[in-house]
Amino acid sequence: MQAVRIYTGEDGESHIEELELPFEQVGHAMRTAVQAATGVQFSRLKPSQLVDFHTAPRRQYVITLQGQVEIGLGDGSKRIFNVGDIELCEDLTGRGHTTRSVGDVDRVSVSIPLADQTPGGGFGV
Repeated sequence: MQAVRIYTGEDGESHIEELELPFEQVGHAMRTAVQAATGVQFSRLKPSQLVDFHTAPRRQYVITLQGQVEIGLGDGSKRIFNVGDIELCEDLTGRGHTTRSVGDVDRVSVSIPLADQTPGGGFGV
């Protein structure tokens, strides 16, 4: 499982950094601390559908439930996210990133907007 943060650098471009989720033993399970969220939204992109450069609409987690997505950055690099991969989207300013569904099935994802809209307040940062 990948967990990555997409954020705006000082250059105004979106960048990606790996996150370590801070799991702690709680009872019989390993868990992270609870983060306050404001809702949940499901999205679907058809195969090969491209959303050109855009910023995140708010600070949120996005988790792929079906299919694959390719996130493109301003430097030309791209990263594929698969089922179960977690993005912490915090590139609220600058040019943003591209989103393209890859493969031959719809990409279905769930977005979880966070109550704390301060970039850098997520896990591992």
